[in-house]
Amino acid sequence: QVQLAESGGGLVQAGGSLRLSCAASGRTFSKYAMGWFRQGPGTEREFVAAISGNGVIIDYADSVMGRFTISRDNAKNTVDLQMDSLDLEEAAVYFCAAGWAVTIGREMYDYWGQGTQVTVSS
Repeated sequence: QVQLAESGGGLVQAGGSLRLSCAASGRTFSKYAMGWFRQGPGTEREFVAAISGNGVIIDYADSVMGRFTISRDNAKNTVDLQMDSLDLEEAAVYFCAAGWAVTIGREMYDYWGQGTQVTVSS
């Protein structure tokens, strides 16, 4: 069992940056691949980025490639998402999730946090 808690959301101007963090409970954190997803109003939850348990394998959605960076610290049981050059359309609730592989499919992640709101203003 893994419990996840996101933090770092808030209000940012378009073009600005924000860093999200996800803290995980449990002693097996390093065994899990970790993903970030987001869900805007009236939209489906979509994949943003994921990282393998050892941090070697990383994947990004095409829309965030080059602007977002996912990282993890297994000693601290945390996974972060650095978001730069944020666009208005990227306002959403951002969720972290734990699963067994780096994959874009949300059904492959077993554990989810409650989400953190990111608001982007013009």
